[in-house]
This record gives sequence, structure tokens and C-alpha cells, in this order.
Amino acid sequence: MIKHKLLCVVFICLFMLTACSTDGNNLLDSPHKETKFLLGTIVNLSVYDADKEYVIEKAMDLIEELEYIISDEIKGTEVDQINQYAGVKPILVSDELYYLIEQSIAYGEKSDGGFDVTVGPLTNLWRIGYDDARKPEPDEIKQVLPIIDDQKIQLNPEDQSVFLMEKGMQLDFGAIAKGYITDQVYDLFLAENVTSAIIDLGGNIFVMGNRPNGNKWSVGIQNPFLARGEIIGRIKATDQSIVTSGIYERYLEVDGVKYHHLLDPTTGYPFDNEIAGVTIVSKASIDGDALSTVVFAKGLEEGIAFIESFDGAEAIFITKDRQIVLSTGLADQFELTNDQFEIIEN
Repeated sequence: MIKHKLLCVVFICLFMLTACSTDGNNLLDSPHKETKFLLGTIVNLSVYDADKEYVIEKAMDLIEELEYIISDEIKGTEVDQINQYAGVKPILVSDELYYLIEQSIAYGEKSDGGFDVTVGPLTNLWRIGYDDARKPEPDEIKQVLPIIDDQKIQLNPEDQSVFLMEKGMQLDFGAIAKGYITDQVYDLFLAENVTSAIIDLGGNIFVMGNRPNGNKWSVGIQNPFLARGEIIGRIKATDQSIVTSGIYERYLEVDGVKYHHLLDPTTGYPFDNEIAGVTIVSKASIDGDALSTVVFAKGLEEGIAFIESFDGAEAIFITKDRQIVLSTGLADQFELTNDQFEIIEN
């Protein structure tokens, strides 16, 4: 359910200080900007190159095209067809969706079950983030767990078809879709020779190039215990994706107990560990999106070990007791600005 993850990702605010444009780099003080509601969230695109305003509309069109392939909320999409014919017949799919499913299965293998693209039946039981959200009965959860298994996805490379082997199975790309689409927009910007831009898909951020004055972008990291816009620190970034997952922004409260939206496909209930939020900084946004769920599922100790072994990604872990753990590559990139938190050694 793309809308679920898209609406729940922890907000990351960008601190775009007053920029000074120069004739030499042809960048603007104020960017060309457009905002649309797509993918179940707010999409903001900002391009600072003076002669590249047209690229934004091309990018919005691309996002809409990909949404109509990947969404499980829109009737008639490729994913909707796959889900509708689960246990019945294979469905021929596009290059884009076939690739995304392959990548999702690969991340599932890395996660030891914490990341599973067939989690749809479970997210549809809880409906966290919607008006009809509820805590399912134990028997309901027990009933759907056996069909949450990405090893029951049959991929046929000869005709590029996808088959869900059991009735009731449902694909849900909420943990990876925005990252994949962000990368596609970035590739489009590169092809159009854009040099300075911000891609923001509902809080999934990609900062391209530098600010018009030549400095790196300053990206604020959300305080997991306060409202959007309250930060614990910031990182300096260029040509990097910043994606966060957390337990605090979207949840269901029942009898005084809060159930957050990050559901464990192996138990049917929200992940229960010491992590309040995790931010992934990476070159590829598809990595950031998927890894934010993968390492959250692993917990603090295993999550740190995993990210240290993963090439091309770094992480900021925030624990429920307000401690911050940085992966090795972020030691000199992160600045703590909130004295209610402390950085502890990795």
C-alpha cells in the first residue's frame, strides 16, 4: 500500500539558507517549484537551474506514469491486477515493475523476514493512517501470516510475468516505491543537465548538486518525539538521498497502547525494539527507502552491524531513550543541535 509508507515517513526539513546566484553557474536565488498530490502524499520538486523549468513538468508526468504501474490503491494498475489474480494466473508486467519486484525480493532476503513486499494483507488489516484503522483480532492476523511470503512470488523472465501463488496474497510497495521513483526523477534530471535541485516525495529527500552559492545542502533530522519540523540535528549533503522511518508520526491507540505503522511480517504486529527512528543516507534512494525498514526490523545492534557492512549507505539511529548512534561514515557529517539527545559510540 504505497499510500501507507508515503504518508508516514518521518519528516525531514531542509534548511535552505539565502543563496547567492552567480552569472557563472546560471543558478537562481529562488528555484522553479511545483507541488502536487501524487503517490498518496505531497510531492515537491525544486530546480535551481535558470533554464530548466520545463523539466519539473516532465518529472511530474513521470511520477504519475510510475504511480499507475506501482500503486495498489488505484484500480487497473499492474499491481492491482497482480493482486486481483493472486492464485489464479500470471500477469505480464512492465520492465519497471519487474525490476522493482526483483529488488524487493532481494531486500527481503537481506532482512531475515523484516522486509516483505507481500505484506499487503497485513497492512490492510490494521489500516493504520486511515479513518477505519483498528487492531485486528489475533485470529485474523494468524490467518494472513501464511500468505505473507515473498518466496511465493513466481517471476518468469521469458515472458516477464508475475504470479502470486496463493489467493489472498497482495503486493505492497510502501517500503520501497518512493525510493525507486525518486531515483527515476534524479536520472531524468541528470539527462536534462540539471545541476542543482531538491526532490521531495513526501519526506523522502534527494538533494542534487549544491546550493546556488556552492555550499552543500543542510538537511535537518526530525525529532522523533515532537511535531514535524522539530529537529535533533542536521547533516551536510550533496547528491544524496535522505530517508527516515519512525514509530511516532502515525499510529493507532487502543486502550492506552500505541501501535505504530511499521508492521513485522513475521508476527503481524508492529516491530518492538529500542529504535524510535532511523535515517538512511545513501547515493541511491531505493536503497535508503528499503534499508530504513530493513535496519529498523533488525533492531539497534544488528541494524548497526548490517549498515556498516552495506556499501553506499550510512545511518542515524535514534533510540527511545534519546540516544543517537551514527554509522562510521556520518561521524563528520552530522551536527547535533538538541541537548536533550546524546551521541553514543558505535
